[in-house]
Amino acid sequence: MLEDAPTADVDPQARDFLDRLDKAGLPTVDELSPEQARGQMEISARFLGPPPKVSKSWDVTIDGPEGAIPVRMSRPIRPEADALPVVVYLHGGGWVVGDHRTHDGLCRAFANASGALVAAVGYRLAPEHPFPAAADDAFAAYRWFRSRAGEVGGDPSRVAVLGDSAGGNLAAVATLMARDLGVAQPTLQVLAYPALDHDFQTESYRRFAEGYFLTRAEMAWYWDQYLPNPADRDRPYASPLRAESLAGLAPALILTAGFDVLRDEGERYAKRLRAAGAPTTLSRYPGMIHGFLRRYPFFDEGRRGLNEAATALRRAFGLTGPGRGVDGDG
Repeated sequence: MLEDAPTADVDPQARDFLDRLDKAGLPTVDELSPEQARGQMEISARFLGPPPKVSKSWDVTIDGPEGAIPVRMSRPIRPEADALPVVVYLHGGGWVVGDHRTHDGLCRAFANASGALVAAVGYRLAPEHPFPAAADDAFAAYRWFRSRAGEVGGDPSRVAVLGDSAGGNLAAVATLMARDLGVAQPTLQVLAYPALDHDFQTESYRRFAEGYFLTRAEMAWYWDQYLPNPADRDRPYASPLRAESLAGLAPALILTAGFDVLRDEGERYAKRLRAAGAPTTLSRYPGMIHGFLRRYPFFDEGRRGLNEAATALRRAFGLTGPGRGVDGDG
């Protein structure tokens, strides 16, 4: 199991980022209000550079459990068909920060590299909307595309879920909910450094509690915002790792970072999925830190991880050929 493997040195590009972050002296998320944290996320998104071009980007709304859910659609450059497979994307940000704008570059890159239509879901955020609001919206979005993807140029028979960090939690939860409620499973579930349990005493939480971008204190703050009632945290739709059974779930690709407090829970989830019979690929990026995919413009390993996920999606969707680059070339 990778959890027992030695950890490499921090990747030089990630180390440069961490050093710059340290010199900037910015407050950590747990020292901010939710509004301030959101503003800080929006500012950080500007430093990622302009998003890749896609053939079309547009906003739609879909039906949700408590009203309309906004969704940002990204259609790849030179699509290979009229009705494209769909990737339901659930953004990271601790269930508190982030939206389709802060993760737009990553979604466009995934669209181009995978050849799929990427649907970035604007689920409700905590603390204004605590658990289970985000989980309910994530599942509602997945179910909508499973039945009505044709309305936006998608193929409802080929729908995957993809999420990073808290979005990885929501992607896993949507997959669990689909099983429990008799909805067809995703073609593939892609979980990037997912938050899957509220246990802050794992080896990775102890070793990387501070100094590696996402801290243990920040994760505790995020859980407090999303799940203010501690009794809810053991529920499988909050902590998927605590689900009694993972049988009957979709094939999975799980990406983890070697220097991430969330590393161990992602790798344990992969182990449990395999034991339950789900074809599962676990890929640790040893020198990486949390959030490395979103920083693919500056992290070579971020681009490699993005391409690994895009290749897995193409294979699951039955798309032939090597696919195009994140900028739609190739």
